Amino acid sequence: MTRVAIVGGGMGGLTAALFLGRRGHQVTLFERDGHRPGHDLDRDFFDWHRPGVPHAVQPHGLLAPVRTVLRAEAPDVYREMLRMGAREHNEFAWFTERPPARAGDEDLVTIRTRRIVLEAALHDAVHREPGVDVRLGEPVDGLLVDRHGDIPRVTGVRSASRTHRAELVLDAGGRRSPVPRWLTEAGCREAVVENHRVPIAYFCRWYRLRPDGPRDPGRVRPGSFAAFAVGGVFPSDNGIFAASLTVSTADPTRAALRDPVVFERAARTFPAIAAWLDLEPEPVSGVLAMGGLHNRWTALADADGPVVTGLVGIGDSLAYTNPTMGQGVAMALRAGQWVAHHAGTASDPASFTAEYHRWAARALRPWFDVQVAADQASAAQLSDPTRVSSEPPTAAGRERAALAACAFDDPLVMRARAKVRHLVLTADQAYGTEEVRARLAHWLDEHPDFTPAFDGPARAEWESAMGHPDHAI
Repeated sequence: MTRVAIVGGGMGGLTAALFLGRRGHQVTLFERDGHRPGHDLDRDFFDWHRPGVPHAVQPHGLLAPVRTVLRAEAPDVYREMLRMGAREHNEFAWFTERPPARAGDEDLVTIRTRRIVLEAALHDAVHREPGVDVRLGEPVDGLLVDRHGDIPRVTGVRSASRTHRAELVLDAGGRRSPVPRWLTEAGCREAVVENHRVPIAYFCRWYRLRPDGPRDPGRVRPGSFAAFAVGGVFPSDNGIFAASLTVSTADPTRAALRDPVVFERAARTFPAIAAWLDLEPEPVSGVLAMGGLHNRWTALADADGPVVTGLVGIGDSLAYTNPTMGQGVAMALRAGQWVAHHAGTASDPASFTAEYHRWAARALRPWFDVQVAADQASAAQLSDPTRVSSEPPTAAGRERAALAACAFDDPLVMRARAKVRHLVLTADQAYGTEEVRARLAHWLDEHPDFTPAFDGPARAEWESAMGHPDHAI
């Protein structure tokens, strides 16, 4: 048995605590916020004031690794999510007839739900776990650090009530975790932080479908694109869905989107959203905005090895990613699972810590890099909201657009797309096979005049939806 202290009770901290407790370890979980969700999902979702977790009220589509890890480590939590209204969605549902099954297809499943459903189910399970002591409303104030060896070792944490000794401490304090600062103040080498600002902003509004109406608009793609904005729909639990607009932080009209009337007018200019709003749903929120985004990798190791032993970061404390691709929860659960499987070796803190950093670099870092590259491309596209390019697309740009279009016609290409989306393969791996290349070539032969095009509004239509072109800020 290993004594574990966890700093932070968000998604990463909760899952790690549960997985560790079920493997016989003694866990103390410290969370600054004193609220325990679960009694009223809608109130918890819309009214719980969480300034440190702005993405909690933004739409989520939980990727396949979330489902896979939960079914392996906590199947009762997954069953509870489904009971609470979460829904499974396979990309092959787009097609009238499912393609012949292949190994792994059963795992390419998105969980359609609000984040609060997973949090409530986790809280319920963690509070029932006999080996886990959950201390809501009790933040950690600092670390216990032993500096007698070659590498400083964290031996526990301090809270307002007392000191808590532990063989392993997990930093699950999120994107603003104080742990790197505490380590520096204790004389450790500084964490290696790589930070990329993401100059885009999200605006979403939540709706509830009419109980006597259809549950979806039928065969409608989830997203629409303009040269300067992206519009998308996130079907969720219990008949609720979110309409979302993404624009550059340089777009002078973005402030107007906070007005629900303006937001809905603008949202209707995107076919993907208009099809859902035509179902006449009931709005259940105002417009929720999120900006100030970054992709940040915080490594407690440098070229000389770990800066400290006895402590590792998980979740956003390790890899905080812009939520466009929905990677954050999946990577947090994977890290919690790895720690739970290897915590028995934490009695050798140097080996445990070094191995964890190697695993994170191998298993998680590539997906962080994918997000960085995708955001750089998106920022470049959205950076000048008034620009309309008349230049023909590059060969690479045409191929990317063709792959995206082909996936909705060809199940084999859709399978490759799903493997990229669900963190199974990189784009090069998934789309680079001879089989996929042949399918794409065949599709292009059948569409010789294919040219990438936007299905969202032109700038003039967008400006008109704003109600007045002088909505500048």
